[in-house]
Amino acid sequence: MARPTRAILNLDALRHNLGVARAAAPNTQVMAVVKANAYGHGALTIARALEPMVDALAVAAIEEALALREAGVAARILLLEGPFSADELTLCAVHNFAVVVASEQQLLWLEAATLPVPVTAWMKIDTGMHRLGVAPELAGDFHRRLRDCPNVADEVVSCTHFASADELDGGQTREQLALFERVTATLPGPRSTANSPAVLAWPAAHYDWIRPGYMLYGDSPFAVPQANADQLRPVMTLRSEIIALRDVPAGETVGYGATWRAARDSRIATVTVGYGDGYPRTAANGTPVLVRGQRAALAGRVSMDMITVDVTDIALVAIGDEAVLWGEGLPVGEIARHAGTIGYELLTRMPARTPRLAVGH
Repeated sequence: MARPTRAILNLDALRHNLGVARAAAPNTQVMAVVKANAYGHGALTIARALEPMVDALAVAAIEEALALREAGVAARILLLEGPFSADELTLCAVHNFAVVVASEQQLLWLEAATLPVPVTAWMKIDTGMHRLGVAPELAGDFHRRLRDCPNVADEVVSCTHFASADELDGGQTREQLALFERVTATLPGPRSTANSPAVLAWPAAHYDWIRPGYMLYGDSPFAVPQANADQLRPVMTLRSEIIALRDVPAGETVGYGATWRAARDSRIATVTVGYGDGYPRTAANGTPVLVRGQRAALAGRVSMDMITVDVTDIALVAIGDEAVLWGEGLPVGEIARHAGTIGYELLTRMPARTPRLAVGH
């Protein structure tokens, strides 16, 4: 019998979340972001599920795009970081990958290339993230050079990325939007600014293309309730089973480093999941775990392959009972807060060791 730790992927929830994005921005094209192995869910599984329903996919780099092409995914694919070397442009042309062009060096490579067919270009403007992108005062000339370049097909898409769209009252997003609007008002071609939080909460940012990523996987990017985000359903449920139960007297400790001490006579369940399976070692005592549909509390330090959970207040717990670490009924973002991180990290760091099992059609 196989070890019971699994990441169950609900593809019906994935499609539901895409529907939330489309309902929030009904007049746009949708580019689904499947970078970082589709945020840990499995890029091929997710891309195949979404391909018939979206206008394009987005990845971080050409390696991710090639893996999808070689597996038979035919959708348009955008490289969000653009080419890392001039020779990647030929592969982009051959495989119909669109490229973000965010620097003078990338533009020079494109202008100097000899390509079998032109590629679609997205010009990235730095409106305040200060990570990648063309300076606003240079964007007009940069855009003109892209339009004049024989290696560029179609209309140039102007885009930017928000630094703090997950802050619902954030002034920075309004400033970035205003700057983007000023810079692109006279530039021909489509525009795109909306990442997941902007799709959900910043309708002025929707423009012609939206780029939902994290929201597709079912967790809210916000720290507070938000009407659209509250409709999302988790795609991944990380689950395992109880493999041992023991009674621990008051005053005894549990786990490495003796970081948890029983304040009363306690019933402790051992669950076969740990940081080797993607569950964060930094999860603190008291982090919730669902056992028999009820909240129990992490008791002791997370080990590589196991955790211990205080189930004293849950009746009829038995070996073999399911334990849900995050997912249905327990948002990954909540677990991330107990671990001092964000749900994005927990999902994208899910290791290959943890089997993914897709359900739904």
